[in-house]
Amino acid sequence: MVMVELYPEFGYVVLVFLASIVLLQWLAARVSMARKKYEVPYPKMYIDQPYSHVFNCIQRAHQNTLESYPMFLVLMIFGGILYPKLSALCGLIWIAARVTYAFGYYTGDPERRKWGAFGYIGLLILLVINIIFALKLLGLISS
Repeated sequence: MVMVELYPEFGYVVLVFLASIVLLQWLAARVSMARKKYEVPYPKMYIDQPYSHVFNCIQRAHQNTLESYPMFLVLMIFGGILYPKLSALCGLIWIAARVTYAFGYYTGDPERRKWGAFGYIGLLILLVINIIFALKLLGLISS
């Protein structure tokens, strides 16, 4: 049996989780405001009107973040057990990238969403940390 002890620095990971919740609420609020502005009733996710392009971009920024959020959470939890400070930093990079991604997408030009591509750096580092964590748990590499 493997016992996992959390470092006190895991608190940074928890703070990043809380920041990610603020991010999701901010994105949701932007969609809500856009629904009012463009008169898009629930439960419609997207609209096909002459002015719909910007609304659809705002909605996609939120949806895309929700689509990647479970992966982010899992990588943060397990990565944070072994390397809490580095995982928290990677989480902040991902959050900053999602904000940048959203602002780029909100312009109505989907190409500008690429401004947030730097978030993949944080996710890639988290993935490597998780691989190291798994290999250590399996005893394939030493602590």
